[in-house]
Amino acid sequence: MDTYEQAVAMWQTYDVKTEADIDVRLHSFRILFAYHSGKIENDRISYHDTREIFENGRILNYTGDTRTLFGQENQKLCYAFLKKKIAAKEPLSIPLILEVHNILTNGTYDERRFIELGERPGMFKQHDYVIGREEVGSLPADVEPDLQDLLAELQEHGEADILKTAAYFHARFEFIHPFADGNGRVGRTLMNYFLMLRGHPPIIVHDERKKEYYAALESYDRSEDLAPLYAFLRSEACATWEKALTRANNSVYYT
Repeated sequence: MDTYEQAVAMWQTYDVKTEADIDVRLHSFRILFAYHSGKIENDRISYHDTREIFENGRILNYTGDTRTLFGQENQKLCYAFLKKKIAAKEPLSIPLILEVHNILTNGTYDERRFIELGERPGMFKQHDYVIGREEVGSLPADVEPDLQDLLAELQEHGEADILKTAAYFHARFEFIHPFADGNGRVGRTLMNYFLMLRGHPPIIVHDERKKEYYAALESYDRSEDLAPLYAFLRSEACATWEKALTRANNSVYYT
């Protein structure tokens, strides 16, 4: 087995079923995921502040933008919300997507979006936003039908290659661009939710590799080429679980 296959096999030996199981296996992951997922879009986020929020519920002597803190506190709240859903094996749905967006973006919308444009956390975009070099994004009226079609496609893909299906979901979700803000954070979170429901380890998209990440998404936007994103996520799965895999291998060796 290569490193990726070993990481998946290791995760499956954990037999994660309960909220307690999730807490044990994702104790460090949850902080690292929140840090990297937030920092991809906000350079002011620090690992120290993220860890303080997750472990102590507060930060002392903070003088930065409060929306940055709200964003990381929201990551903690979303983890607590989703671990219950994972344990219950609740499938992806439109209400779940909206609630994840509501939790992750609460208190982070700027004044123009909130007051002038009438955009809200937990609400699909009301205006025609486009994103990226290819200027992708569904029209507001098409967002919910497009997401419904995407969720239906996930059921059709089956279990042949879970990571490839997750890559497709993430690429399509970002292509649809359903929200006025927070699409990346929500998309990465939902991708991991999908993976964990199917017994696959969740993945951190590391901030230092965001140029590769964006390029892989743009490849899909441009020509529906999923291969770069699939390869990128496979590589990130190895990087995410490399240390845990080394510890597991050493434990086996020494016993």
